[in-house]
Amino acid sequence: MAKWGQGDPRWIVEQRADATNVNNWHWTERDATAWSTDKLKELFLAVSVQGEQGTCEVTEVSKLDGEASINNRKGKLIFFYEWDIKLDWTGLSTSGVKYKGHVEIPNLSDENDPSEVEIRVSLAKDEPDTSLKELMRKSGVQRIREAVGQYIATLKSEFTQGMILPTKNGVSHTAVADVKQKAANASTQDKTVTCPTTGVKIPTCKVSMKETFLTSPEELYRVLTQQELVQGFTHAPATVTAEKGGKFQLLGGNVSGEFIEVESEKRIVMSWRFKTWPAGHHATITLTFTDKGGETELRMEARGVPQSEEQHLKDGWKRYYFDGIKQTFGFGAMLL
Repeated sequence: MAKWGQGDPRWIVEQRADATNVNNWHWTERDATAWSTDKLKELFLAVSVQGEQGTCEVTEVSKLDGEASINNRKGKLIFFYEWDIKLDWTGLSTSGVKYKGHVEIPNLSDENDPSEVEIRVSLAKDEPDTSLKELMRKSGVQRIREAVGQYIATLKSEFTQGMILPTKNGVSHTAVADVKQKAANASTQDKTVTCPTTGVKIPTCKVSMKETFLTSPEELYRVLTQQELVQGFTHAPATVTAEKGGKFQLLGGNVSGEFIEVESEKRIVMSWRFKTWPAGHHATITLTFTDKGGETELRMEARGVPQSEEQHLKDGWKRYYFDGIKQTFGFGAMLL
């Protein structure tokens, strides 16, 4: 994905204009330690998992040492955070036996992607071995990794409000880091449609893409339909109501639309548009989830895409959806 301040501006979040610190020339700094402490506790204490072995949940953040800050220099946001974290978890087996354990995250820092963060799971002293440890090590670690991704996303979106101010032309942009990934894609000419708002005929095409993620259809469906997780992989504010007729807005309003059909873990159909497309014109996008046994194949088919926007749509979906999800949640490499 593009470096901060680079990339196609149509995919990048626009910031509110303001007259202070014009051109972002001066160095500004904001301490995010207190905010981060509260946010990390909120996210970690919401972690719970359930499986055939029973249930596990994080019950306490017993250690949270570190700091976080954000600097703005010449319009570039520089994030610094470094945390040493210990969590306590409790498990309840299907037979009603309770177990206790710990989770250690020795180095949550800006130097590592969420997929690279080391997460150690253990049982408390004198606790007998239990299959709940394995449930926590796999599903629990995945939820914790998602919480880490959400923390980073909200740090970069909500907490930075007002730090990037207008450049000399009144616009300031940010984007996210690059991850190289292969994606199979193809497109065919579709038809000409008349935009209902302008009455202008628009030549359109069909775009098809597919990508494989190392996760279950259930997890991938959650990532694409839960607002906090969408904010996680887009690294920008979003509103998502994943139900028939529900609306969504991504990337600060640059992408918007409506859910036409939602079938959990199987299919999502939505009316979808870029802010720069002709007023009132939407493409219809269908996402199909196929379980490949430990992997999920996601097929994306977009109909009614303006022909002039074909490559832009492909590049954006690959960079901000497929690569963004893999980078944020670790679905592109096997977890250790």
